[in-house]
Amino acid sequence: MCPLDPKNPFSPFRGSILGAITEGVFTVDRDLRITSFNRSAEKITGVTAAEAIGRKCHEIFQSDICDFTCAIKIAMGTGGEVIKHGVNIRTKSGTLLPISVTGSVLRNEQGEIIGGVETFRDVSALEDLRKEIFLDNFILDSIADGAFTVDKDFRITSFNRAAEDITGINRCDAVGKKCHEVLRANICQTDCILKKSIETGLDAVVHKVYLQDIEEDFVPVSVSASALRNERGEIIGGVETFRDISTQESLRKEVSMGELILDSIADGAFTVDKDFRITSFNRAAEDITGVHRSEAMGRKCYEVFRADICQETCALKKSIATGRDVSNIKVYIHDAEDDLVPISVNTSVLRGENGEVIGGVETFRDISSMEALRKEISETYSFNDIISKNHTIKNIFATLPDIARSESTVLIEGASGSGKELFAKAIHSLSKRKGRYITLNCAALPDTLLESELFGYEKGAFTDAKGNKPGRFALAEKGTIFLDEIGDISPALQLKLLRVLQEKEYEPLGGTATRKTDVRVIAATNKNLKEQVDKGTFRADLFYRLNVIKISLPPLAERREDIPLLVEHFIDKFNKLKNKQIRTVSPDVLDILMRHEFPGNVRELENIIEYCFVLCHGETIERMHLPEGLVPRISGEGAGHENLRIEANPLLNAEASTIFEALQRFNGHRGKSAAYLGIDKATLWRKMKKFDISFPAGRE
Repeated sequence: MCPLDPKNPFSPFRGSILGAITEGVFTVDRDLRITSFNRSAEKITGVTAAEAIGRKCHEIFQSDICDFTCAIKIAMGTGGEVIKHGVNIRTKSGTLLPISVTGSVLRNEQGEIIGGVETFRDVSALEDLRKEIFLDNFILDSIADGAFTVDKDFRITSFNRAAEDITGINRCDAVGKKCHEVLRANICQTDCILKKSIETGLDAVVHKVYLQDIEEDFVPVSVSASALRNERGEIIGGVETFRDISTQESLRKEVSMGELILDSIADGAFTVDKDFRITSFNRAAEDITGVHRSEAMGRKCYEVFRADICQETCALKKSIATGRDVSNIKVYIHDAEDDLVPISVNTSVLRGENGEVIGGVETFRDISSMEALRKEISETYSFNDIISKNHTIKNIFATLPDIARSESTVLIEGASGSGKELFAKAIHSLSKRKGRYITLNCAALPDTLLESELFGYEKGAFTDAKGNKPGRFALAEKGTIFLDEIGDISPALQLKLLRVLQEKEYEPLGGTATRKTDVRVIAATNKNLKEQVDKGTFRADLFYRLNVIKISLPPLAERREDIPLLVEHFIDKFNKLKNKQIRTVSPDVLDILMRHEFPGNVRELENIIEYCFVLCHGETIERMHLPEGLVPRISGEGAGHENLRIEANPLLNAEASTIFEALQRFNGHRGKSAAYLGIDKATLWRKMKKFDISFPAGRE
């Protein structure tokens, strides 16, 4: 450990407290240069603190997440905590080591982010356990493994027939002797894995060991060891299995490894033949599915699991077809009681003596508790399909039930795309009103049509009025009407709406009879109605009737902490709509989104993610998948049009972005751009006006 530096704000993290932590811990400054490195970090990586401090963290760890999904970089970018499992780093000796990682930010006394801290844990023992312990009867029955057990003094208590065959030593001669006297392996005295398992309680695997048989010949074997426990969970000895890897002639010889080894496997596992009929089914698989082994054997795997990927995107089928492993796929299966169970799946191909494919093996883990935790976290930041952890929005969440229980008129102010209608829907859903929820955009219709839409009309009210038609207020009877863009209605219509709010009555267009109404009004606007009142363009009495309960929604640019949550929400939404498996965005993309001003607010972000779904065919949305206008150019002719891209605002939706890209491609030439888009020039011009796209015209 390096000495403390009183001038370094990170220096307290180098003290005796971090030195005593069993997990690896290091801190970085805002340039990702390491400022402290504890003893456990030295032990795990093989790098001393003196070698690490001052260097950038990716130079030390060379991790598979450094370039794109760095946990500490994401944490510093978002201000939150980031947890990563299944990360691989390269130690000083060059060994690839699996770790789990947690990244978070460091703040000074003023709350400013001054760097980050990352803790990491060596999970190689767990990885070895999952890879090397024999998972099922099929595998056990298809190989000739030797097996023996020892007590805590390492005296052999059982010695199976395969062990006799491999070593040439009779069971009677082996039982009672210390295991190193019988096997005489090259790891017995210095690195005995059975001793490690008994001392630590953890499983261990060594891929290549040499033992001596009765004729003094060296036999290469692969070895795995586990602790043996009694019914109270106390370690009473150990079990070691070893496989002769010098010959394949006894590959299919039956060996029974016993219930102790099978019960030590936490993951469910089963194997299938090439017709996908189950050939083995371990005890953990029974526990997770509720299906007994005898009921599963011989049936096709999709009949037992009934997973959501069985028919179209089966991972096991993919492994058998390609010969490649498939890892960490989230799947939902139906258990014996027909309940949905979330699991994480890994699949591999099974091969015979000559390397030919003979079937497949699938291991799976119940992740119900993890999903429950994820759901709990999600619900913390969501309310009736509205997602936010912004302080202002969460305060609104807290008041919505009270607002819903009241009958008062509500005015929702907020920029376009900020989610005003979602809040209106939430208020209606939480209320006790039994009528319908009806919406109307007041800016979408001229005054005459707007009046008939609101209040309906009677036969003969105008030329084409051949019958009576109920208005939106009639449709919303006993329910709620949401009037969007209320600031755009004319003074004449303002007066009629005021009458509805004051007297609870109206007259249909062309009618003479007054009708009573029981409708709750929720209005929304992207304008400042108080300023319009002061200017005389909006009636003061109507404003005060609407402004009984006021909800002001901040724009997305003022609640940037919600951007990662919204990105995840929209990825989940479009995965379901478009049947894709995109998991996340790259740190580079998240950084761009966090810096963007979002004049179109949440709706603009949703359109950006939808655009990315069109171009992205992998699991991660990268910078190249973003709409062109969102990514600033740093060189070339395109740099000269940066202001134009901002003015055009092509990111309001994917269509606008496509039009703008066509104009860029053909230097503003309307005819060529229209032909490229498959539309005529008049349609192109109309769409440019619709999306407010301004671009210098090229020579026609």
